[in-house]
Amino acid sequence: MTRSTWLKLAPYLFTFAFFAIWEIACRALAISAFILPPPSAIWAALVQYQKPLYTNAFHTLWMTSLGFGLSILFGLALGLLVGSSKLIYAGLNPLLVGFNSIPKVAVVPILVIWFGVGWLPPVLTAFVISFFPIVVNVATGLATIEPETEDVLKALGASRMDIMTKVGIPRSLPYLFGALKVSITLAYVGSVIGEQNASNLGLGNLITRASADFNVPLIFAALIVLAILGVFLVAIVDVVESRMTGWAKRSQLGNA
Repeated sequence: MTRSTWLKLAPYLFTFAFFAIWEIACRALAISAFILPPPSAIWAALVQYQKPLYTNAFHTLWMTSLGFGLSILFGLALGLLVGSSKLIYAGLNPLLVGFNSIPKVAVVPILVIWFGVGWLPPVLTAFVISFFPIVVNVATGLATIEPETEDVLKALGASRMDIMTKVGIPRSLPYLFGALKVSITLAYVGSVIGEQNASNLGLGNLITRASADFNVPLIFAALIVLAILGVFLVAIVDVVESRMTGWAKRSQLGNA
């Protein structure tokens, strides 16, 4: 087979190998399913509880997507604002770092007091936990334009807005998409935390109920579904990235 074929098959082969090693290790070491269920037991749980898994996965997906969408909107706006001015960058940076340092689990009770139990606290938790990487990366892309490039553009009569829109924003796109892939996983963390503490639906709530019943295979089944949802959103970002920042791609190291 050609190298391109191997590259296409690699994700499936590596995933199959991972679960095969997991299954063999659990059986060879006689690990109890209560401690670490083998993939076969997880698959059985996926089949047995497919309806609640599907319902709660859909709920988690749309809450995560909504929180992630809000983080993109506010993250882009704030990142452009912070990156466009050294004064604003210096002034807001400590506030952003301080806000990001607050454990988001501690924020959920406040959201429950403000908005009650329901869909809004998980969405807002997903938002507050995922927008910081977007802000930082967009601001970094704008703030690291080479001084020589700015001098040349100013000499040609370009305004500050021209420099930001024609050079700064395109330059920030690779940083932005890198941040989006990180923010997606953080958004799922936020929505699951919110569901565990302030919702009656979602995979986070399902995991909490499965833990109370000591149903470990169901817990792992929910985690597998979360992983699949994460891969799904990252794949969408990859498609958009390939269309918008193909010019920024570099050859792989050693083409290995």
